Amino acid sequence: MSDDRSVVIEIVGIECFGRHGVYPAERELGQRFVVDVEIEVDDCPGVESDRLEGSIDYSAVADDVVELVAGTPVNLIEHLAETIADRVLAHPLASAVTVVVHKPHVALRHVVAETAATVRRER
Repeated sequence: MSDDRSVVIEIVGIECFGRHGVYPAERELGQRFVVDVEIEVDDCPGVESDRLEGSIDYSAVADDVVELVAGTPVNLIEHLAETIADRVLAHPLASAVTVVVHKPHVALRHVVAETAATVRRER
């Protein structure tokens, strides 16, 4: 096996309910958010050991995302994405993370499929 044990773990389309936004109606009614998380692991022992302790538990990451989205409301989805990125980077194996927070039902005067904010952070 190669000495390269780098891995990218992707969790795509985590659906959660939150009350984020600048406008009172967004806070009162709430809405669905969709979050994508991409975690880079420079040295993932789980590649060789096949043990969860040697990697990042994506179930736990998804739980964290849902907890943060359902938690205290924030004005901006970019702030929410940053908060999620900080939580993921707290894992000792995570070397970088990209978080995309999608707001599919944003109320705008124009027709849009969604709005989204992306943050990328490295250790």
